Amino acid sequence: MPDQPSQPPNDRFKAEMPDIPGLSGPAPKPAGAGGPWLVMAGLVANRTTGENVAALIVRLPNGSSAQASGYWSFAMKPAYGNCQLEYIDDLTKLRSDYGYQQARHPMVGNPCSLSLYDPLKYAAIPGGVLARGAVVQGSDLRPPLGIETKVHGKQILAVRME
Repeated sequence: MPDQPSQPPNDRFKAEMPDIPGLSGPAPKPAGAGGPWLVMAGLVANRTTGENVAALIVRLPNGSSAQASGYWSFAMKPAYGNCQLEYIDDLTKLRSDYGYQQARHPMVGNPCSLSLYDPLKYAAIPGGVLARGAVVQGSDLRPPLGIETKVHGKQILAVRME
């Protein structure tokens, strides 16, 4: 009997899009009625280490929900350090807890270093690559570890992690 095709490793990071785009996993934390800034949490298998990594996917305000460019997917643990990143849609918290007075939209924060990542900006990382989530405040060295996604029909699939 021929080998059965294995299930893709990205099946942990998918969602039905007709109502709310997002991921499988814990209940969503909606930041809007299915539109921009909607956030979903889930786990992604890191094929290099074999561990399951907590991740978020954010529906961006610029871009189509039918294209991968309409989303930002990233690991919830920063590349360096042990703090769990947090998605902050409360602009008052960005201003008071992080001291970032320029806050105009949700951001991702590192509560240990008080670094903030802007989902709408890119930063250069080693290798001449641009990564979404530029550090706009704080001492963190780079944006969160990215997760490449593809939109396939009514699902959002994680393809690979940095």
